[in-house]
Amino acid sequence: METLLSSIHPSDPIWIAIAFVCGFLVKLIGLPPLVGFLFAGFILNVLGAEGGEFLSTTADLGITLLLFTIGLKLKIKSLARPEIWGVASIHMVLVTLLLSVIIILLAKFNISLFHDIDFKTALLIGFVLSFSSTVFAIKILDEMGATASAHGNISIGVLVIQDIAAVIFLAVSAGKIPSIWAVGLLLLIPLRHLLRKALEYSGHGELLVLFGIVIALGGADIFELVGMKGDVGALVLGMLLANHPKSNELSRALLSFKDLFLVGFFLSVGMTALPGWEELWVALVFLLFLPIKTAIYFGLFNIFLLRASTSWRSSLNLANYSEFGLIVGSLATAYGWLPKEWLAVFAIVLSASFILSAPLVSIRDHLYRRWRYNFKRMERRQRLTGEENLDLKHIEVVIFGMGRMGSAVYQAIEPDLKTRVVGVEIDNDRSIKHRQMNRQVVTGDATNPDFWSRAPGLIDRLQWVLLTLPTHNANMSAALLLQEMGFKGKIAATSKYDDEVDQLNKIGVDCSFNIYAEAGVGFANDMKRRLIRT
Repeated sequence: METLLSSIHPSDPIWIAIAFVCGFLVKLIGLPPLVGFLFAGFILNVLGAEGGEFLSTTADLGITLLLFTIGLKLKIKSLARPEIWGVASIHMVLVTLLLSVIIILLAKFNISLFHDIDFKTALLIGFVLSFSSTVFAIKILDEMGATASAHGNISIGVLVIQDIAAVIFLAVSAGKIPSIWAVGLLLLIPLRHLLRKALEYSGHGELLVLFGIVIALGGADIFELVGMKGDVGALVLGMLLANHPKSNELSRALLSFKDLFLVGFFLSVGMTALPGWEELWVALVFLLFLPIKTAIYFGLFNIFLLRASTSWRSSLNLANYSEFGLIVGSLATAYGWLPKEWLAVFAIVLSASFILSAPLVSIRDHLYRRWRYNFKRMERRQRLTGEENLDLKHIEVVIFGMGRMGSAVYQAIEPDLKTRVVGVEIDNDRSIKHRQMNRQVVTGDATNPDFWSRAPGLIDRLQWVLLTLPTHNANMSAALLLQEMGFKGKIAATSKYDDEVDQLNKIGVDCSFNIYAEAGVGFANDMKRRLIRT
């Protein structure tokens, strides 16, 4: 029986209104809004609404822009690191085999979903569930300002390797062989110089945004035309523009559009299929396996020489199931490989893993500090670049975040403090550039409890910590961590809005500066001095 909502056109604002209300409510209790969007999808599903062309289009646009922005930040050389391709490959094989064995064992019971499931089909399901969600991980990392961090780079690298495997699988399983014209895609390599020039002259306003959207969607269309997956095209076009001086600005310019369109993706996940009791029980089995999947990530990262804290953070970024399950589920049911009820299983597993993982990420550092002794016992003694111990015995002032604001502060105070000030930058490549400019800058993460173990005794000698991190959440997390560790010195932090200043002051930050307001005051004072002189 059709309900009122099932007859509403997909573009009706009521859908977006429900998503807003649910996102707003979960934000009030400290959860990411995407969890609310998933709940909104469930509500619409229960009320009889079905996803249509509007929702599908916005979801596709969101994922395309997401992959394009990933490409803008992706360092191709990082994929060759053993801790990325090695962990991704071994994890995929181990989890696929383990889940296949579990599925074969479940097939021994009288569960209709597992009737006629052979080992080949079990391998398919295990392979689908071995992946982690690119959309979820990037969204969480963006909100925390941790995309360029060690754990962010590693997580994204693992996800890209998984995405490559997914593309190959889909091409083979669907019998979709690229056309002969796919060879022409190699022309994109020399054409990247033209694209980079166009980006350079696109300015800083609406033309820059339009350039990004055209390149992302155009790249997707070109790849589709030659028989390849469009999302890969968006990723590749982004990679061609990576490391351009304006790539970060372009990524920020597209952020609001990407977030808006991804609402459609999360809504569509919740509305994919309404599971019955049997589907819920099967989904519960796979959710109970999720801690094992996460533990395998953690163990492998430790084997590949990551510090325990980096392994823990990277593992929790990947502690979910992937939207790839829905894609393969649709393909498998269309070809008759799996009963259509499996699509409901994949939908509930994906949604529930997001809902469980999101709050876990927000308390991960608290959990790490509680279990730190046990975690540290599992880490290897050898250190990778960017995680080595630091000799900072002479330091009195630390500047976390050596972007535009942090660099300006460093230049202002370094002549007086000399070797007593150090900059800490989360992006290893950027910290190298600072050192080439004869600045005392190290690679590290202000929100990582193990940063302070890399520099023994530093926190006891420090007089000032200056937080100029890229997001307000990162500044808040770093300030709270300092207080939990018993820091007795002064803390200063930057912000962009008045309410952020209030929040920083409430948690005990000594000095908080609204960079927009302070920039206006600085300009006014400078003009005052100049006018008085004349």
